[in-house]
Amino acid sequence: MRAVWYDRQGPAAEVLRAGTIDTPEPAAGEVLVHLTRSGVNPGDTKKREGWLGSAMPYDRVVPHSDGAGVVDAVGPSVDPALVGTRVAVYGAQSYRAPGTAAEYVVVPAGLAVPLPDAVSDDVAAALGIPGITAHRAVFADGPVRGRTVLVHGVRGAVGSIAAQLAAAAGARLIVTVRRSSDVDGLDAPAGSTVVALDDDPVAAIRRIAPDGVDRVVEVALDANADLDAAVIANDGVIATYFARGDRVDLPFPPLLFANVLVRFLGSDDFAADVKRSAMEALVAAVAEGSLVVGIRTVLPLDEAAAAHDLVDAGGSGRVLLDTRR
Repeated sequence: MRAVWYDRQGPAAEVLRAGTIDTPEPAAGEVLVHLTRSGVNPGDTKKREGWLGSAMPYDRVVPHSDGAGVVDAVGPSVDPALVGTRVAVYGAQSYRAPGTAAEYVVVPAGLAVPLPDAVSDDVAAALGIPGITAHRAVFADGPVRGRTVLVHGVRGAVGSIAAQLAAAAGARLIVTVRRSSDVDGLDAPAGSTVVALDDDPVAAIRRIAPDGVDRVVEVALDANADLDAAVIANDGVIATYFARGDRVDLPFPPLLFANVLVRFLGSDDFAADVKRSAMEALVAAVAEGSLVVGIRTVLPLDEAAAAHDLVDAGGSGRVLLDTRR
């Protein structure tokens, strides 16, 4: 089968290789998925570059955890009726060497969620890592109906999904963008309030939520810790999935006296049942129209290096690979 892989870490153009490798066969409890799309996430590019000193976990890695396609074969103990089923794949390269940057991937059957006709392969391949992280950030600490939720980085993949999930669940929603100029043209969920971080965000958020915000979905804990501490309500939760560097300074007294929970979210290590239920909820939300995921571009499989560079450059919309060309 055609695939992209790396056998050493480094810049995308230097280490990603495209060629032909053996097509895998499903073992007991596994399914073989004939892929149509592979989703590229920041976590995939960080593994490839050795972020924070991470080492090569395997001699050869086929990158990317998320994808979409059709079940082509099943291993022993898997229902053969799954063959021919369209599925969203998630977690393919989580503690495993073979990811979705290939024509085929083998995954445990639990990592392939059936898709209704209303969910396209493009959107299905864009849900996994960012969607499950967003779902956990919003709902890990209980329902949000009637609560005030602050979502930072609403233009990003996780932030966009988290904002839509919170709004659909009945939260009072505040979202942030980096600059005032980013507000124009922003497609934020109906009823949400947009705050720019370059224009006294503490005052703006406190005007909207004088008693503070109950939940914060945090894209940059290192940069926003003081802001979050200034606007969090008593017994509030800061759910964070990223910070630059390997250490973060936190303003201890205000977080202490507000009895704040800081929840760290490492999507590879969520419990299996948590990831599965989140993925099923995401697929259902897309099917019913309460969740929309923007696609920036779909590139051919052999342009994986360009796709990684696009993801590393930032910007709105998901980057995908067409594994059929």
